[in-house]
Amino acid sequence: QVQLVESGGGLVQPGGSLRLSCVASGFTVEYYAIGWFRQAPGKEREGISCISRGDGRPYYVDSVKDRFTISIDDAKNTVYLQMNSLNPEDTATYYCATDLYVGAPLLCSSTLGSRTWGQGTQVTVSS
Repeated sequence: QVQLVESGGGLVQPGGSLRLSCVASGFTVEYYAIGWFRQAPGKEREGISCISRGDGRPYYVDSVKDRFTISIDDAKNTVYLQMNSLNPEDTATYYCATDLYVGAPLLCSSTLGSRTWGQGTQVTVSS
């Protein structure tokens, strides 16, 4: 059974950093696309960063480029999202997601399809 468990959210001041973790089970992360989505209050869920070994460089949405970094620890079957220079607009619930049938660009482009979602972790950026 495919499962994803996120952690690492919290309250951080503007300009601060957080690292989110997503532990995967039931599949091997290095062989499939996996990524991070977020949903702010009143807004749609959006894909912000996705990665798969076969798709070359990771995908980032413009709003997080040069601030967020996605990475995979194969030994721990875990994907991370390092978030730097956080601002209040980054406040959202962050979800880890995978889809065993598409690559990273398609994974991040939509919330539809055969996605598996984690439970989410809240990130609040506020002074």
